[in-house]
Amino acid sequence: MDVRTLMHQAVMNHGDRECVSHGERRLTFSEAWQRGIRLANALLAMGLQPGDRVGVLEDNSIEAADFFHGMAIANLVRVPLYPRNGLQAHKHMLSHTGCKALMVSQNYLHEVNDIDQQIESLERIVVRDDSYETWLSGQSNELPAISVDPDDNFIIRHTGGTTGLSKGVAYTHRAWLHAGRDWFYTFPAVEPGDKCLHLGPISHGSGYQYLPTLLAGGCNVMMDHFDAQETLDIMESEGIGFMFMVPTMANAIVRDNTARGRVFPKLKCLLIAAAPIADATTIAAREVFGDVLYQGYGQTEVLPVAMMGPSQWFANVEGSEPLRACGMPLPFAQIQIWDGDNNEVARGEVGEIVAKSDGQMVGFWENEQATAERIIDGWVKTGDMGRMDQNGYLYVVDRADDMIISGGYNIWPMELENIIADHPEVIEVAVFGVPHEKWGESPAAVCVVASEHSLTEQGVIELCAEKLGSYKKPGMVKFTVDPLPKSPVGKVMRKTLREPYWEGHDRRVSGS
Repeated sequence: MDVRTLMHQAVMNHGDRECVSHGERRLTFSEAWQRGIRLANALLAMGLQPGDRVGVLEDNSIEAADFFHGMAIANLVRVPLYPRNGLQAHKHMLSHTGCKALMVSQNYLHEVNDIDQQIESLERIVVRDDSYETWLSGQSNELPAISVDPDDNFIIRHTGGTTGLSKGVAYTHRAWLHAGRDWFYTFPAVEPGDKCLHLGPISHGSGYQYLPTLLAGGCNVMMDHFDAQETLDIMESEGIGFMFMVPTMANAIVRDNTARGRVFPKLKCLLIAAAPIADATTIAAREVFGDVLYQGYGQTEVLPVAMMGPSQWFANVEGSEPLRACGMPLPFAQIQIWDGDNNEVARGEVGEIVAKSDGQMVGFWENEQATAERIIDGWVKTGDMGRMDQNGYLYVVDRADDMIISGGYNIWPMELENIIADHPEVIEVAVFGVPHEKWGESPAAVCVVASEHSLTEQGVIELCAEKLGSYKKPGMVKFTVDPLPKSPVGKVMRKTLREPYWEGHDRRVSGS
């Protein structure tokens, strides 16, 4: 099966039901499908062919739904760019995937202006400005005669990489459908008319809930920014049934003075994932929302592989610590814990989490070396250190690599190190994660400098924000004249630097 066929089936079955909303704007399934058809025809008329990659830079909106639907109808491949990234990241994502076109919302045009002059494959930029509605209405409303194979690529999402450059992970139609099925496998059933609230951009984790909701006849409710008070109001007024939060969102909401005392009678499932969550936040969220909390584990390369609902999360199980776990293996996924020689360890022992699922990547986009390093005999190495107890609870205890997860976003130390090291006054630099009350953890940078220098903490922070985007800037910068600690082969030992900041924590990742 393919995405377009199943989307069309949903339209035939739920044509007059509400399909997508953003603020006061509402579209039925038939209206959303027709807009998708028109956008598909517009893109094809530009000379794009099925299988071509098209980038998009946008917030959640009705127009974002147009793009989701239109790309599936035309059998083009979505390449979402992330608004919080900087220009260099945008250029990399577009160029290495060979995007032929880029659709960008007017409010983000300044971030990619003239980028088509810098990327050989990029033939045009389509700006979604005030003329968009007129332009869209002028396109053909005939369903294009495009064939779609389940193994055609559907989307290329990007993840971090140890080199500091993000890697593309392509999902086929088949894999995207499998991933969506597995996300919702342990959830309460989505029924026609149920509403799913998208707080985060559908280019990220929330996007995995968009299609399953649509295929079941539900409505996707879009928010283009996160605000705790507005979220609570919309949950009540719209009767939200399903939603996804990163822990920092959950933390902000349960700290809102108006959260307690509200009633959410239609809320069936609140999924919290993408980063570790603190026990206090978990308990407070349960007090606010009731027994509707789910936690999932996976990563762009292989997901989802573990999940647990309220009856597992808040259980008293001898030999287990459910509050500290990140889930239990899903029925259609496999999880093992390996040692450094890729051998499975005994239950309870710590090693690297490896997994298999029907929704996993085939490999990194045009990067055979990285693929070979991450996929061993069909198993995807996650880079997370963890253990599984005798009852099947999975725990993440550390990371084999040094990735930082801040507010649900992946930040790779080398990205910041490359920028900071370019400053003429920096002799060497190391970046690592330290606990942060709001974001779970935040990058910290230790810069080796001469005894006399003009660098300031704020100057380094602003430099990183300008080059990489505000969410990747370090939260703390320290200067030293002493060389950084190194291994016998000369590798900077980030863990040695970060260890003092994690004293008193029972794991070397933090939650919000």
